[in-house]
Amino acid sequence: MNKRYWAATVAALLTAAACQAGPSPTPGPTATPGATPTATAAATETPVPTIGAGEGALNLIIWPGYAESGANVTEGPSPYEGYQGYDWVHPFEDKTGCKVTTKEAGTSDEMVTLMRQGGGSVYDGGSFSGDASNRLIDEGLVAEVDLALFGADFADIWPPLQDPPHNTIDGKHYGVSHGWGANLLMYRTDLVTPAPTSWGVVFDANSPYAGKVTAYDSPIYIADAALYLSKTNPGLGITDPYELTQEQFDASVALLKDQRKVIGKYWGAYGDNITDYENGTSILGTTWPYQVTVLKGENIAVEAILPEEGATGWADTWMMSSNAANPNCMLLWMQWMITPQAQQQVAEYFGEAPANIKACDLVEANPGAYGYAGFCADQHATDEAFAEKVKFWKTPIQDCGDARGNTCIDYSTWTLKWDEIKAAT
Repeated sequence: MNKRYWAATVAALLTAAACQAGPSPTPGPTATPGATPTATAAATETPVPTIGAGEGALNLIIWPGYAESGANVTEGPSPYEGYQGYDWVHPFEDKTGCKVTTKEAGTSDEMVTLMRQGGGSVYDGGSFSGDASNRLIDEGLVAEVDLALFGADFADIWPPLQDPPHNTIDGKHYGVSHGWGANLLMYRTDLVTPAPTSWGVVFDANSPYAGKVTAYDSPIYIADAALYLSKTNPGLGITDPYELTQEQFDASVALLKDQRKVIGKYWGAYGDNITDYENGTSILGTTWPYQVTVLKGENIAVEAILPEEGATGWADTWMMSSNAANPNCMLLWMQWMITPQAQQQVAEYFGEAPANIKACDLVEANPGAYGYAGFCADQHATDEAFAEKVKFWKTPIQDCGDARGNTCIDYSTWTLKWDEIKAAT
């Protein structure tokens, strides 16, 4: 298997594409009547050729906000007739008969651990970022899929996201793209002045906001420090924040140990991040667009920016377990989640760029409670210049991908050092 997870540059991955006019919203896929269910997704080494009748159940691992059932936001129009607010689970269940059960996870490491349970048979699949997806592919925990199963909606996915290296290896596809975005710098506008423009404000060991700075609680956050150093200490020669030699890695770890002095609290669960900004425990640090949307909806004085150094980010994929108990329902869900209607709902709700660019037309024509005219422009859905500043999560491995050979630090060391960073005083 090809071990080069991200051989392509962000610029090559995310080329500009224009939003196209889409059809009127209609319900998504249905199970094939009378079709024979597939026993397991791993019955053969080749992709499942057809989708049979749904098994009646679907167990998913998800990022928060990726499978909404109308429980959190009930107001506003829906692209699905007979439904209201942000609910793309119930329309799917009613259409396919697949009852959805979800398990939220706060980090990619947690997702990989969950997928390993029962040899990959506990969950049918999930939504995975690049620092999990390739690990799952390498371990044989996710199944290759036949793109023909996803019809015309797959053709409407932004071309750079149709076969990106975080879900397509040696020409084999292991999922369908969901959406993408950047890890932003959020701050309380009533407590942080002047408004920051650089990540330097969270890495300053003498910060006037000491004790109120927050950061994402995951080893992958080491890449955020490496990205900052790539711009502020060019002598280190960092070209990829996930491909670090010992010297580059040590410098990143040292920066984070210095930062530890001003960190008040790390966050792993999005709810904790929201609560901390609500009560002023945290007023400055890395976040996801989802938290920004929620806090602004509560009239909390926050703003979020892409700092001048750029940012890390995610490009997520729906993937099916190789040993899924309900493979037909999982494939039906993957079909459903790349329709323009589902893409509109999840993009608005979470605050990210949709993979299916026809979703942009639906947002413009009939936005939901969190949507508005110009939403896709604000999310930089086809903004090549913005995308070039985002370094998407991927799993660090020893192979540097260039003349340095196998001299880069792999993720097992990142994990060990993260514990050391958090224990620093």
